[in-house]
Amino acid sequence: MRQPMPTRLKPGAEVADYGQKLRPGERAPAPYAASAVPTRGRLHAEPNCTTRSPFQRDRDRVLHSSAFRRLAYKTQVFLPHEGDHYRTRLTHTLEVAQIARTIARQLRLDEDLAETIALAHDLGHSPFGHAGERALDKAMSDFGGFDHNAQSVRVVTKLERKYLAFDGLNLTWETLEGLVKHNGPLVKPGSPVAKVARHLDDWCSLALDKWASAEAQVASLADDIAYLSHDIDDGLRAGLISLDALSETPLVGRIVREVVNLDRDAETGRSIYEITRRMITVMVADVIEESRRRLAALAPASDNDVRAAGGATVAFSEHMTGDLARLRRFLFKSVYHHRKVLDVMERAEQIVRELFARYNADPASLPEDWREAFLTLDPHGRARLACDFLAGQTDRYAIAEYRRLFDATAELR
Repeated sequence: MRQPMPTRLKPGAEVADYGQKLRPGERAPAPYAASAVPTRGRLHAEPNCTTRSPFQRDRDRVLHSSAFRRLAYKTQVFLPHEGDHYRTRLTHTLEVAQIARTIARQLRLDEDLAETIALAHDLGHSPFGHAGERALDKAMSDFGGFDHNAQSVRVVTKLERKYLAFDGLNLTWETLEGLVKHNGPLVKPGSPVAKVARHLDDWCSLALDKWASAEAQVASLADDIAYLSHDIDDGLRAGLISLDALSETPLVGRIVREVVNLDRDAETGRSIYEITRRMITVMVADVIEESRRRLAALAPASDNDVRAAGGATVAFSEHMTGDLARLRRFLFKSVYHHRKVLDVMERAEQIVRELFARYNADPASLPEDWREAFLTLDPHGRARLACDFLAGQTDRYAIAEYRRLFDATAELR
């Protein structure tokens, strides 16, 4: 039997006494860093942790979640079975978290909060990456649609069921705010993420029309840096793009020419790694320089000054923003829309559509605990439950389910 729900925390109620002190040579957080002590609170009150700050506790809950472990077998660009060295959604997430900590440290922000938001930002991704997301969004068109960012919020507030006293992970307000708004303010009330976040308003509004903390903004840009660099890495290794083609692209072209000039006989793998590591260095340095300039101009005295700013406080420079826009267009044409990738993803979309239709029409196809819940719901609730079940699946589980339910092998080569 579930235990009674604890009382809700008021903003600022959780003050952790965890004995953490600055190490020799370590700088104190800036006044505009999101304050971990005191946090604005959690939806459900819990005893303080004596060894971790609230944000460190959030990070650990994300790491120990079932949704986080499943990222190991979810697609980034290439399916996990296509090669052991391609990024998965999990390795992408870890790269984002590492970059986020680096930038946060340089800007004197709360590294733990930036890392936590980075680790949680893709928890809601469906199997087969954005192909699965497109298929689910279309299948759910009459029931509110599907968005992986909104699903990440659902995962941490409702779908993870590990604790006796509450559903979800009961994360701090600051982590939830970052997860909801890391891509910027949500000015359209009908956006999928805004709809999911509205149910938290009775507890403590996330102020959807304002910017998130600087830590959340760091996590968003770390995501861009990670995927742009590693998708080039994976695209080169897969033979979808060449060094010659890259040499004509903005940002990367100059780096390619530098690396080739250094060692024209370098092993391909070494050259690729040298290119991507230099890319990351250049992009991270640009974010830090531009963000320091903006912070100096804004002179925020608190994290709320960052939230109330009229634009992003953590950002790429204007020149870098233009280069990255052109680089994205190159990747869409040469990698994401490459025929080899599209053939696999079109088949993956079909698998997701057929699985959803089967789950929604045939409760017996669902596991027992999901089936029992399904039968108590109206059509809208049933569709959302089928979507939740399918969105949580890994690529390999979805393939196995397709084989089980349709007695057919899903060919994804």
